[in-house]
Amino acid sequence: MSNEFNGKTAIISGAAGGIGFALAEALGKQGMNIVMGDIDIQALAVSRQSLLDKGVNVLACELDVTDFKQWQDVVQRAKSTYGKVHMVINNAGVGGIPGKIEDTEHETWRWVMDVNVMGVLFGAQACVPAIKEHGEGGWIVNVASMAGMLGMPYAGAYCASKAAVVSMTESWAVELQSHNIHVSALCPAFVKTRIHESHRNRQAKYAVSAENRQDKKKLQAGANAATIAVESGIPAGVLAQRVLEALKSKQMYIYTHPNYRKVTSGRSKAIDNAFVDAQESPAVGHLVNDEIVTF
Repeated sequence: MSNEFNGKTAIISGAAGGIGFALAEALGKQGMNIVMGDIDIQALAVSRQSLLDKGVNVLACELDVTDFKQWQDVVQRAKSTYGKVHMVINNAGVGGIPGKIEDTEHETWRWVMDVNVMGVLFGAQACVPAIKEHGEGGWIVNVASMAGMLGMPYAGAYCASKAAVVSMTESWAVELQSHNIHVSALCPAFVKTRIHESHRNRQAKYAVSAENRQDKKKLQAGANAATIAVESGIPAGVLAQRVLEALKSKQMYIYTHPNYRKVTSGRSKAIDNAFVDAQESPAVGHLVNDEIVTF
């Protein structure tokens, strides 16, 4: 069987550890040139050496995904080193700090949305032109979450950001189909990573002002629960093998936890029931047979 990844180049954000590193290792073993981007340059150096020791062609670049100029620089370095870019994995993300609506600081919301949403947008805007220009097609993998498919209490910022990533993926999949660029949303449940320690890389521009700072005791219970959940997750290497399977068969929604189907099925049923309610509505029921308007 031919290997469609061999000799091609992937840019992966948040690649110094966790899901990003596992994907870098798995794709590197498939013969891809790996461009690792991460904000943690010390961890990045260690991870780069680990891949080099395994015989992977690897380039490591400092990357704060909230900085579009840095994204452009990474793409340029990738092209200068390997000639072409075929894949971008928008993996870098933060979990925020679990808490009640009234306890979550505005700066935390901005941090989560900038990294998890704008970081994905910037990655696509920087990489898509580079993929289009060679005409060979390629891949975009946006790391969303099961949290993007269902709401979780005390995690409004994280859920909102990952729901946005799913919607962006669905939009781009249609837009880029004619360019043979396959777009996927990776929606795992809990994976054993350090996402519950995201604050270690929180940029200074998202520091919480004194007037907005919440009592740490209010937030600690949620943080403790998140730690327990993440540490009970599946290994990142298992997730990476699932992603390889999905990419080879061009799956748009990549799920890693089939046991969550019962939860998402409940949401889907509720949505379908809401359409039934609308159909039976005296106010809008007459629209049921109208033509659907799309772009």
